[in-house]
Amino acid sequence: MKVILNQDVKHLGEEGDVKNVANGYARNYLFPRNFALPYNDVTVAYFESRKAEIEAKKEQKRKDSASLKDKLQSEVLTIIMPAGSNGKLYGAVTNQTVAEYLQKQGYDIERKRIEIPGSTIKSVGKYSAVVRLYETTSADISIIVKGQEQAEKEAAEAAKAADAAEKPAEEPKAE
Repeated sequence: MKVILNQDVKHLGEEGDVKNVANGYARNYLFPRNFALPYNDVTVAYFESRKAEIEAKKEQKRKDSASLKDKLQSEVLTIIMPAGSNGKLYGAVTNQTVAEYLQKQGYDIERKRIEIPGSTIKSVGKYSAVVRLYETTSADISIIVKGQEQAEKEAAEAAKAADAAEKPAEEPKAE
């Protein structure tokens, strides 16, 4: 059955798209929720009159995804996981893990949009992942995976360096 989407539907299409779907899917899911309208002369004319409005929405989505792409590519995601002394992780970094860390940073990205080469990361090191944003726009993000012990050592060294930098400033005054 041919339908015109009345709004964006995940895994199907965007507002104004003409799609061929199963009859039951259209009658039982799309039509009752007002996600789509049947494809006929009346609905085609209706969507032709709204074409400029729909294109404006799509253009806004393109601009938003371009700015999000710039922000994501400047980010370096540091993930700390428990790991053995040989650098192998106890567990794995998956697209769900990356999505959770991105959400902590303030980005709302679905895990299905994140593609990790090899689908998981199983050892410490530097990696990159691809985030599909909108249409053909995608961003490459840098991921640094550190073992928990390694991260604790680096934090202790940084604290020692900060203490050493403060001590010369606190020298007693000669009277």
